Amino acid sequence: MAERTILAGFGGQGVMLMGQLLTYAGMLEDKQVTWLPSYGPEMRGGTANCTVMMDEEAIGSPVISKNATSIIVMNQPSLFKFEEDLVPGGVCLINSSLIDAKPTRDDIKAVYVPSNEIAAELGNMRVANIVMLGAFVELTGAVKKESVLEALSEKLGASKAHLMEINEKAFEKGAEAVKQQ
Repeated sequence: MAERTILAGFGGQGVMLMGQLLTYAGMLEDKQVTWLPSYGPEMRGGTANCTVMMDEEAIGSPVISKNATSIIVMNQPSLFKFEEDLVPGGVCLINSSLIDAKPTRDDIKAVYVPSNEIAAELGNMRVANIVMLGAFVELTGAVKKESVLEALSEKLGASKAHLMEINEKAFEKGAEAVKQQ
């Protein structure tokens, strides 16, 4: 089944990395994939979002318009902007550490993960995005955990291999957070 995901937040929250990891994990599983980034003009703190499409069939266009099967929102403006792009029954994964609003629609599945708080408990705020990625994979099954972790290992490379342990813990904590709901 096709997975059409919008990932959004402020610049510096790791939104692009999440999208890249999903895309690479899909490639590792021989899926057809696209990744389309979109940045605001600021380096950090501006808006950032990307779309990831995965399918067994060829993908005609990387553009997602009103037909996202899931969204991952890391900040409140992203929730307001992208909620309307979800199909009925779609998954809205919300970083409840920074978003106190609820979706306005009742025909979607909202799932709340306090990713910043989980990252703080792990001792590294920079893994909040990996917490959300673990939650997303657990919820959707779009790709396998092993594929995402292999993609992350490749992305980090030898110079940052020491960060794999904290990222694996973050991924697991994200998955656990949605299992408890």
